[in-house]
Amino acid sequence: MTFEGFTVRASDFLAKLGADNSKQFFDAHRAEYEEFIRQPLEDLLAEAEAVYGAGRVMRPNRDVRFSADKSPYKTTASMWAGTVGGVYLSLTAEHLQAGGGIYDPTRDQLARGRAAIDSAPRAAARLGEIVGTLTAAGFEMAGPSLKTTPRGYDRDHPHIELLRLKHYAALTTLPVDASPTAIRETWSAVDALIEWGDTYVGAAQSWP
Repeated sequence: MTFEGFTVRASDFLAKLGADNSKQFFDAHRAEYEEFIRQPLEDLLAEAEAVYGAGRVMRPNRDVRFSADKSPYKTTASMWAGTVGGVYLSLTAEHLQAGGGIYDPTRDQLARGRAAIDSAPRAAARLGEIVGTLTAAGFEMAGPSLKTTPRGYDRDHPHIELLRLKHYAALTTLPVDASPTAIRETWSAVDALIEWGDTYVGAAQSWP
């Protein structure tokens, strides 16, 4: 099906789930979840996969095995599509968060990204340009960045702020009822960041 956006019914469901995060509530309102959240996310995922590569809609269930919070369900809903970097969208009761890049890179990915920033002037200049353009457009780099200097680099390095990045991803906030066009334009805005990651970071070779 064609993605047509989210409605206030999606917000209402997540707000009510936040107030009554129980299996009883979820089971009683599962049809609302499927119609107003899951199906639109699946439709959006199909559109994203055609451009960015394979992805998935995240499960609504929380992993509570090692958490003091035993609430069974997430009060957000999200999807991701991409190969190395990709695009992301998360839905809460109040807003959407959309963007993309490489979030939570592995150690080897982060090492390659920092090596490129340090030793390849073109890579550093291009990333600086991308970050500047995105922040000027209202995006925030996924973070937080390191507060200290990465091991092996000088604190006076000319690109120290780029070296301190822990994620090569950027996000912005949209209203829940943002149009499909607005979401597509948000994703298009991070295409350059995804391309940078594909070129200079590459696929993970280890985990984590």
